[in-house]
Amino acid sequence: MEYPEDVRYTRQHEWARLEDGRVRVGITDYAQDALGDVVYVDLPESGTSLTAEQPFGEVESTKSVSDVFAPIGGTVIGRNALLEEHPELVNEQPYGDGWLLVVEPADPAALEGLMDAEAYQAFLQEPGA
Repeated sequence: MEYPEDVRYTRQHEWARLEDGRVRVGITDYAQDALGDVVYVDLPESGTSLTAEQPFGEVESTKSVSDVFAPIGGTVIGRNALLEEHPELVNEQPYGDGWLLVVEPADPAALEGLMDAEAYQAFLQEPGA
């Protein structure tokens, strides 16, 4: 499993990376592994307002359909068009080309409230994580 140091993590297994004042969002390596082969990703359009910890889309795999939750509040300013034809990128490169959205954060400081790589790995060891 990969746990990059340059991203923050949620208890719902999403990641958020600050890039030039914007936040790139995806699901973690742990989440994609648990889901199995991703076959479809449903994402909101640009301009959609996100509320932290609320669902914004779905990832469908051969095993199940799972909600994806916003790590922070803000406005969607981009979505990964590659996933329309290549949803498997979520499995192959969860922190690279398998990203989901780019968000203009309402409060960039909110990222500090998310877990760093070390805290996320410790969280995964908790019962029921």
